Amino acid sequence: MPIITAIKPQKNQKRVNIYLDGKFGFGIDLENFVKLGLKVDMELSEKELTEIIKKAEFQKTLDKLLKFATLRPRSEKEIIDWFKMKKVHESLYEELFNRLKRLELVDDEKFAKWWIEQRSNFRPKAKRILNQELRIKGIKQEIINEVLEDAEIDEEKTARELLQKKAYKWKSLPPREAWQKMSQYLVGKGFEWEIIKKTVDKMLL
Repeated sequence: MPIITAIKPQKNQKRVNIYLDGKFGFGIDLENFVKLGLKVDMELSEKELTEIIKKAEFQKTLDKLLKFATLRPRSEKEIIDWFKMKKVHESLYEELFNRLKRLELVDDEKFAKWWIEQRSNFRPKAKRILNQELRIKGIKQEIINEVLEDAEIDEEKTARELLQKKAYKWKSLPPREAWQKMSQYLVGKGFEWEIIKKTVDKMLL
């Protein structure tokens, strides 16, 4: 059975490296290190070693995950994508997910509200585009419908503001050509034809 021959602190001071039989064995956080009572000359069975490494890997992954999850609201799909990108072992998925949920750091409805608010404030878009973006983020349609309805987005106002920002492009064009260019621009932004016609007609009065 392997024997702990040395224990050395890591640079971040929150983890230590455990050496087994004179060679690096694994890194572990201080909390688990203390709980497990690891010390030099301690002999570990293969089963004990496997469990210790699993706990150490879980805490290391959780620390990184918390940094990712606390930057802004996250959707469940974003967390799964992070797991895959970081090559997290599937056996840790459920426990990591449960930890985030207990901390209220993963919530699809909260994420959808945040996403729409960010778009409204910085990159206004039509409801149809917002719907598509949230679907890509893995949000269920019923959540999207509910959040979009509660958001009370004024699409006509959004379309008008988008046109005003680009007004310099069309101000010197003949009315018919300007109408066509402005309409095409709003089509590309995902607006319904009724909104497009009403907004462009008012802008060209």
